[in-house]
Amino acid sequence: MNVNVRTPGSGATRQERKQRTRRALLDAALELLEEQSFSSLSLREVTRAAGIVPTAFYRHFGDMEELGLILIDESFQTLRRMIRAARTDPRTDEHVIRNSVAILVGYVHEHDTHFRFIARERFGGVGALRHAIRREIRLFASELATDLARFPYLDRWATDDLQLLAGLMVNAMVSTAEAILDAPPKDPAAEVEIVATAERQLRMIVLGVPQWRSSRAHALSTAASRRAAAPRS
Repeated sequence: MNVNVRTPGSGATRQERKQRTRRALLDAALELLEEQSFSSLSLREVTRAAGIVPTAFYRHFGDMEELGLILIDESFQTLRRMIRAARTDPRTDEHVIRNSVAILVGYVHEHDTHFRFIARERFGGVGALRHAIRREIRLFASELATDLARFPYLDRWATDDLQLLAGLMVNAMVSTAEAILDAPPKDPAAEVEIVATAERQLRMIVLGVPQWRSSRAHALSTAASRRAAAPRS
């Protein structure tokens, strides 16, 4: 049976209706999670908010945990797009830092429900979600470390050191996103201060890069010095 056959008068295929219902469940869960933790969220609350019967939930998700994991995946897809846009900026380090923070602030406001969900569940009571968020943050840092390895000087750093640097940057940006969410909505001065602090943090991290003696860079430098000092035949 073809699930894409349009039902007379409906204007939509069965697959399209299924996707709309699935989206409605995810959106309903996100909206409810603005006021409560995932551990306190019930299947009946989500289906009632989405306007479907509870039994229909299982046509889209195996259980509530699966729904939560999909929300995490969606949230980090948004975050990756944000950072990817900042990383491709061809300008100087100073402008890249300012641009990165500006992009972060814009995305937090545009996707506040996703960011609020991640911020709350990063230390929440559902272990599977907590571990998934940590795994996504590690993956996120690994992708950034791969990009950092393409820069002059950093291409001589050991992988562990690149991971450490990327982790510092990612954690600073996640903390900034959480601070923006917690800022009083009618106090623009609070957000200005958060932005300034984020820029200083990233600038401090970048300024420390040339002073760090990565084990691989040190080994390459030592080898080069030995070759230069060796007597020529």
